[in-house]
Amino acid sequence: MTRQVDVLVIGAGPAGLAAASRLAADGTRVEVLEREQQAGGVPRHCAHGGFGTWLRPLTGPAYARLLAGAAVRTGAVVRTGVTALDWAGPLVLTTVGPAGPETIEARAVVLATGARERPRAARLVPGTRPAGVYTTGELQQAVHLYRQRIGTRAVVVGAEDVSYAAADTVRAAGAEVVALVTELPCAQTAPARALDARLRRRVPLLTDTTVTELLGHGRLSGVRVRHRDGRAATLRCDTVVFTGDFMPDHELARRGGLTLDSGTRGPAVDGALRTSHPGVFAVGSMLHAVESAATATREGAHAAAAVREWLAQARWPVGVPLLVDPPLRWIAPNRVTPAVRRPYVLRTATPLRSPVLYVTQDGSRLHRQPLLSAVPNRTLTLSARWTPRVDPEGGPVRVTVG
Repeated sequence: MTRQVDVLVIGAGPAGLAAASRLAADGTRVEVLEREQQAGGVPRHCAHGGFGTWLRPLTGPAYARLLAGAAVRTGAVVRTGVTALDWAGPLVLTTVGPAGPETIEARAVVLATGARERPRAARLVPGTRPAGVYTTGELQQAVHLYRQRIGTRAVVVGAEDVSYAAADTVRAAGAEVVALVTELPCAQTAPARALDARLRRRVPLLTDTTVTELLGHGRLSGVRVRHRDGRAATLRCDTVVFTGDFMPDHELARRGGLTLDSGTRGPAVDGALRTSHPGVFAVGSMLHAVESAATATREGAHAAAAVREWLAQARWPVGVPLLVDPPLRWIAPNRVTPAVRRPYVLRTATPLRSPVLYVTQDGSRLHRQPLLSAVPNRTLTLSARWTPRVDPEGGPVRVTVG
């Protein structure tokens, strides 16, 4: 027996809940599936502040409750503990939950499955397999959701925003941060935050440094590191946290045959967040891991407008491919529909001083945008003022650095 809804949202993080709230408020039959036992996504275990607005600042758990409550109040059905397994048709999904297997058919599907950090094994860090090895998400859940004890001395691998958040979590658990270690030549967070960690909190930052081995049997006893110039050292610790290096949770997109972008590794989408399959949209961190919860929320709200248009008109523009050249890593959205004027976000693989972004198509320059700087793992924003000049029948649009 196949059950039918208007819109099926897969994932109850900020992007999915925001899309569901906007759509349900108009009377659309919306159902949200979340495999975790509680809706809200990653903010549920981000106990620090920085969520909400300047006038109404919130912690992560409070922000998650706010979004989940708004979705339910507007009429969306939010079902937790339910996993979408596979596609049974273009807009038909098989699921399993506490009530058993089920097949759901929708007029539109919104994928909001998020992203995950690659664990130690995926990063090919050799050594033993002791206790005390975490990703940021595992650490935050252990400390903030389950009140578990971690070790007493921790090394944080990474120096981007999420790395500094992990260091805050380590301190909240009563442990010492031995050092932050990054392969890059500088921190990838706001200068004020990096300075505060180094001077006020006395956390060393080891740049141009790679973790080469984990040590210890039973419990981690240390990590070996190597500097770019060949110097090696052992940092004594009983906990190591691998941060950043996010991977889109794109299994469902792959199984559905959606076109994936080679840079982001998530579904390729245009400015209206339309994927390669008519009726299937994608939002949030699975498109560009990882932006702020506020960015994901805005993106979900933006997708809701595109979903309404699809339900009313069933139009599905293909769009022109949008590509980046090194040292840029990726850009999102990564297809251009001239009628959609939504800013683009992109990342660089190397630090750049006073870079200039150039947008071209078939040899013609469409846009030039200077930037003050560009740092890996920090988001750059590209204006969309140039999109009306794109030829829908032309070749790919390219973004380069000059």
